[in-house]
Amino acid sequence: MAFKNQDFHRSGPRARTHIDWKNADHGRSVVASLVKGAYVLERDRRGKREGSQALAPPWWETFAFQLKRILVDGADSSISGAIFEYKPLPSSCNHSADGPCFVVAFRGTLFTKESFFRDIELDVQFFRNELHSSSRCKTAVQAVEDLVAAAGNSKVVWLAGHSLGSAIALEAGKNMAKKGYYLESFLFNPPYASVPIEKIKSKIWKRAFQLAESGLCAAAALAKQSPEQLKQSVNSFAALSPWVPQLFVNKADCVCSGYIGYFEHGKWMQKFRLGGIRKIAGRYSVTLLFMSENGTQAEPLHLIPSANLTINSKPPKCFLRAHRLSKWWKLDLELESEVYKYEY
Repeated sequence: MAFKNQDFHRSGPRARTHIDWKNADHGRSVVASLVKGAYVLERDRRGKREGSQALAPPWWETFAFQLKRILVDGADSSISGAIFEYKPLPSSCNHSADGPCFVVAFRGTLFTKESFFRDIELDVQFFRNELHSSSRCKTAVQAVEDLVAAAGNSKVVWLAGHSLGSAIALEAGKNMAKKGYYLESFLFNPPYASVPIEKIKSKIWKRAFQLAESGLCAAAALAKQSPEQLKQSVNSFAALSPWVPQLFVNKADCVCSGYIGYFEHGKWMQKFRLGGIRKIAGRYSVTLLFMSENGTQAEPLHLIPSANLTINSKPPKCFLRAHRLSKWWKLDLELESEVYKYEY
């Protein structure tokens, strides 16, 4: 018996019959549905559901997308993502033609006995800052590179992911940004590898913790790297600043809520003329910096200079519900958004 949350007609945004790509709510809900489609593709494969029994197709076909390619993790042959091509009918008035040509969507951790251990292994690699070396991430990065090259225009290729899938999309996006291609990106509940300080109620203690963390990072970086190495690393981080991915986070979700404090603290430091410290500390993780013997592992995957941060202002109190992808295609969300641009 199919699970309700895999059936688009029972749990998807069925009311979204018209797509205006200039409307942020439309884009968010449709792209979130495509990411869900990547999840259900793997569920279909595991359950041997094919043809009319497959539950995945409505998650993209409803919005005039076609499945162009599935992305497979070579380590366990699981479907880790998919490339969807937008092909509305010329006569259709329900879907505007100014959207993406392609969306590359990556699923997150699946809590099934077949996928659990591989996905958890990748989660651990993320927190150890080693995800980039995994076969799943390498496949994703290469697929995005090839797609942009074939499309000939990076503006028509969008990235999307949820949880672990957001981390993979982030790695692919950073790789393209370093090459000068700034892809539109939708990262739902992206994991933040640090202490969840958003749980600290006191603003004073929270700020004190953030200042201490910045001071430790800056001091360790100065001690472990030569002036030339430090300059190169700061310039490398700043070079990513034109890329402004969209991050969707819930305050109640300790997996991703760290981004709220990270960007707010950066804005606060700029306001009080502490930007020099921020330039050094803002791209380092205390844990990873001190794990490294010479400071060379000082570019955590989860840290980015700029972002369009969207916060669910009324998230569910339960962590598990706050982390659900389904929250992002709802039509009645109360969201707060702010663009944070890195200053250098």
